[in-house]
Amino acid sequence: MEADPNRIKMSWLVRLHWGALAGQIGAVLVVISLDLIHMHVVWLGVLFAVEALANLALDRWLRRAPDVLEKHLVGVMVVDSTMLTVILSVTGSYSNPFSTLYLVNVALAAVLLSPRHAWMLLGASLLLFGSLFALDSLRGTGWALSDYDHMELMRLHMEGMWVAFAIAAAFIVYIVGRVTHALHGLERQLTRERSLSARKDKVASLATLAAGAAHELSTPLATIAVVTRELERALEKEAPSGAKEDLTLIRQQLGRCQEILQQMSAYAGENAGETMVSITLGSWAERALSGLPSRDRVKVRGMSDLEAYRVEGPARGLARALRSLLKNAIQASPPGMPVELRLSASGDEVVAEVADSGGGMPQEILDRAGEPFFTTKVPGEGMGLGLFLTRTLAEQLGGQLELVSEAGKGTTARLRLPAALSFKGGTS
Repeated sequence: MEADPNRIKMSWLVRLHWGALAGQIGAVLVVISLDLIHMHVVWLGVLFAVEALANLALDRWLRRAPDVLEKHLVGVMVVDSTMLTVILSVTGSYSNPFSTLYLVNVALAAVLLSPRHAWMLLGASLLLFGSLFALDSLRGTGWALSDYDHMELMRLHMEGMWVAFAIAAAFIVYIVGRVTHALHGLERQLTRERSLSARKDKVASLATLAAGAAHELSTPLATIAVVTRELERALEKEAPSGAKEDLTLIRQQLGRCQEILQQMSAYAGENAGETMVSITLGSWAERALSGLPSRDRVKVRGMSDLEAYRVEGPARGLARALRSLLKNAIQASPPGMPVELRLSASGDEVVAEVADSGGGMPQEILDRAGEPFFTTKVPGEGMGLGLFLTRTLAEQLGGQLELVSEAGKGTTARLRLPAALSFKGGTS
């Protein structure tokens, strides 16, 4: 059964009940052992048994209930305050310093409930606390649980207040700390989701831009290419000085424009329509190296058996992502210097590290690496889309791309992806 927020809150209440019950029993045992106050042991035993049975019933209901609503939380917390009132009534009434524990329930309500219900529980707690004064005046017993004189009772009361304050404060700090930690985790998750959504929007915009540019520019570029070729033929015999070189330059630039459009279209739609497949690490590495310029400079290291682990995703997208990292590393390294591809797996994660032999990147460049169309390469070597699309793919698959760089020691790109089924054998 899928967990919902109210079900999680109720499960926390069940666990807190057990902790509170253990604390109550411990406190009673300490008081009895030190003979500080005469306790109604039988009544307390009955009340503790009722608490335990009620919490068992609540836990069983929680496991079977199809829905947990906020009104259920309110009801349980009102019962908690009522039970505290009953216990206090037989252990010193309003004079019991542990009446401070009403604040724990109020703090829980402020964290777990809506403002309206939190105020309602505060009102209920005030009424229940006030009922102790009325009950004590009706029976006229006061603090009739001890043979100590007034000064001794006051000393015990103040010491008890210190203990009660410590317990209440510890509970409140613990609860608020856990909730704050959960909120920070949720905020980080939302930030990641927003970032991923923004990247998806950019990829979609890029695809639209590439498709539109290819459609609008393909015809005029082709026309210019044809006319340029005809001019070259017409000027083969008698051409003004430098005309042929200019025409050749025009054809080269046209070819570059057409290549850029093709790359944009390929990058933007690299995963469109691809099915998710499971491929071995060896197959992934081989696909990435296929067609890579200077692939002989890439040294594959790491696992001895690359067929033992698999990664799941769009085959071409995975290969293109890793190939993009390898290409960046080769371009960043001096000519002839090797590039390392390190593959490893641990538990449910596969890691591909690509380390170059370059001079590293300064922090301001590292902070912007991965932004679309941001590149430090010379014109013609890249469009600044490789890292952006690699990071987008990694996050879509539940992984991440990390860049680590140090001046003079090169850059390492670490691609982390969830591992698919881990087993020997099988190729894809």
